[in-house]
This record gives sequence, C-alpha cells and structure tokens, in this order.
Amino acid sequence: MSLQDLHGLLSNLQRNPGIPLDLDWVDSIRVNRSAAERRAATLPARRTVKKKYQAAWLLRAIACMDLTTLGGDDTPGTVRRLCAKARRPVRQEVLAALGAEQLGVRVGAVCVYHQMVPTAVEALQGSGIPVAAVAAGFPHGLSPFAQRLDEIRSSVAAGATEIDIVITRAHVLTGDWRALYDEIAAFREACGEAHLKTILATGELGTLTNVGKASAVAMMAGADFIKTSTGKETENATLPVGLVMARQIREYLDRTGYKVGYKPAGGIRTAKQSLDWLILMKEELGNEWLLPDLFRLGASSLLTDIERQLEHHATGRYAATHHQPMP
Repeated sequence: MSLQDLHGLLSNLQRNPGIPLDLDWVDSIRVNRSAAERRAATLPARRTVKKKYQAAWLLRAIACMDLTTLGGDDTPGTVRRLCAKARRPVRQEVLAALGAEQLGVRVGAVCVYHQMVPTAVEALQGSGIPVAAVAAGFPHGLSPFAQRLDEIRSSVAAGATEIDIVITRAHVLTGDWRALYDEIAAFREACGEAHLKTILATGELGTLTNVGKASAVAMMAGADFIKTSTGKETENATLPVGLVMARQIREYLDRTGYKVGYKPAGGIRTAKQSLDWLILMKEELGNEWLLPDLFRLGASSLLTDIERQLEHHATGRYAATHHQPMP
C-alpha cells in the first residue's frame, strides 16, 4: 500500500457511535502510576528501528502527522505555505534517493483555527488532505457552551472535516462524568459528518486515573479520536499518558467492537520521539493504529527533524535546518 492510499481511509472506517454512559465501568478504572511509568520507559529503551526500516517508519510518521499552525500571528499566507508543505512534505530529490518518489508522501491533515479553515480548504483542494479545525473554545474550553457549539458548526460549514475540541477540565477534576459525557455528546452531534477528536488536556487532569476515566467517557460519548493535549499546556504528550489512553482504547474495542483513534500532541519535536509513539501504537494496539485513520501526531516543528533524518539516511549528511524550511 502506498502512502497515498492511506489517505481517505477514515471515511471507510465504521465510526464509533458511542454508547450510554456506564458509570460502573468508569468507577472501575484505576491506574498505577509507577507501573505505567515503568512500562512506558521500556519502549524507547528496548525497541529501536535502524537504517532502511527507520526511513520507512519516518515516512509513516509523516503520513500520520497533523501539520499544525495555531499561532496568534497566523495569516492566510502562512496557511497557504503550510498547505503547500503538507502536499510535499519531503523534497523530491530526497524521496528519489530513498526510492520513495512514487509513494505520494503527504501528511495526515492540516490543523488550523476556524478563521483559517476556508483558506486551508482552498489551498488543499484536490489533494485529499483533510482540514482539521480546533474548536469549542480552544485551548481553554471556557467560552459559553452555545458559543462552542456554534464554533463547531461554523467550522464544519466552512469545510473542515475533522474537529479538534477541548473538554471542560473541571468536569474531570470534580468527577462529574455525566456532565463530561453530555458535553462531548453534544459536540459530536454538532460535528455531523465531521470526525470528532476530543482533547483531554491530560497535563491538567491531575492523575493518570483521571486520564483513564476521561478517555473512557469520551469514547462512550462518541469521540472518533481521543487526543492528549492542546499543545498550550505546561505538560503535553508523555508516553505514560499515551499508554493509559491506548489501553482504554483497547478496552473500549474489546467491550464494544468499535475502534477509536489516538492523537498525541504537544512537545513532539524529534524524529526519535515520533518513532517512540509509533512503537507504542504497534505494541499496545497493533498495526491498524499505524495508519492515519486511527493515529495522528499533532506537530508543527517535528517535520523539520524528520526531513533531516531522511536526508541523512539518503546522503550520509545532515542538512542545515533551512534546507527544510517550514512556513
């Protein structure tokens, strides 16, 4: 399967319709932090990929990447340049040296604020690359509820086919699982046919047990993806958090038969880190979660380091960063 064939699979995946809130299930979730941290520490320590296999895995990481710009200084020009990069994330001469010029390498999606959705949709027309919009009062999730719903509907109307929402963290911190469930279910309804990626802001949830419970409730409410972070928190994606969320995805699949995607975001800046996340997905969830329909990496600066590693594999030399410019 070429990398280009990986795109568009999400529309063929049976969506998670959600299930009624099961408080007994939620109450049963307990996470041993020290055990989770020990298990997560084994991933980069004992699993590595080298040489041509590393290059192949890095190309897969690009295919699973949500190329993102969420700056207050975003302009239409910035977004158009980002979309051009999304279409051709690796220079053609590097792909040719790797024997990968026919793979149709491109990213999993482009993620922008609502105001930039029409620009991104226009710039990506015909590419098959979806546009994702952050919504629901991103990044804090504290704007009026009706306003958050309107923002989701407006982004969908503007052409976004994926919506990254943020939850009200207070619902988790106070254990109000019914309120969290109802909030996410309303967001899912507002998304319509667009896929819902639910950001838990795990660095603000206090405990790994809360992360596990929030993950389960989000999936019960109909999330298509669960996502770690906005990228704006002090602590973003970590492997112990990833382990907890991945195991909740597996538990949900075992109980319901529905597959839910996973997206770590924030602080993932190096090619080595992207490999660690791919290894986590493969070991905990299997090969299906190495495809963009079920796995995304939220990233803005990650692509530059992956390009440098690919060029080193192809030529034996590390190129200067400005040879792989980002918008």
